[in-house]
Amino acid sequence: MATEHPQPFFDAPAGACRLVLVRHGQSIPYREGSPFPLVGGHGDPELSPRGRWQAERVAERLAEEPIDAIYVSTLTRTHQTAAPLAARFGMTPVVEPDLREIYLGEFEGGRIRQATAEGHPAIARMQETGEWGHIPGAESNEQLRSRTVAAIERIRAQHRDEMVVAVAHGGVIGALLGHAAQVHPRTFGGTRNGALAYLYLTEERWHIRSFNDASHVGPLDADLDPR
Repeated sequence: MATEHPQPFFDAPAGACRLVLVRHGQSIPYREGSPFPLVGGHGDPELSPRGRWQAERVAERLAEEPIDAIYVSTLTRTHQTAAPLAARFGMTPVVEPDLREIYLGEFEGGRIRQATAEGHPAIARMQETGEWGHIPGAESNEQLRSRTVAAIERIRAQHRDEMVVAVAHGGVIGALLGHAAQVHPRTFGGTRNGALAYLYLTEERWHIRSFNDASHVGPLDADLDPR
């Protein structure tokens, strides 16, 4: 009988850190004239009711994964998103400050939502070029990439042959996946709240395994659900 050779599949290389990037759940609305409180200069809204529901769905989705550690940023919405998953595993999330969202300068505290709705020229320029630095006082794309990649490299070095969940932010996820693929970070813009991205990380390379996996939080139009 002839020897059979089944189609191979790609698995994590020896020594790799298996990373699950999770975008936090939906945050509460910005109300004009009432900016969000700041933590380290960054707007710090809590999760909306729908965001809390999304956090529960993330915990259910990842309940059977062999998770060894959970990381969060300095901002409340990542802590609240991680809480149901951490409770399932009996873990205390580790705060990695450099996973915080991009600094938005003059539009911090939620003001970017109003500026976007009003068509502010700095927002239009940012949207045209994909460069965050066009916002007055904001971090540049390169500054964001540099600090977030450094954070993930620290995590990778501590978790060889382990699986780690990092609950982060849309801008952060875009920067990290853009770095992994060596493309503009806006290529990976628009991550849905509660969505997952899987990566295998080695010293030599970051392998993207999936992006914007949000099947556990429903179809795209479900994001309009006011829960």
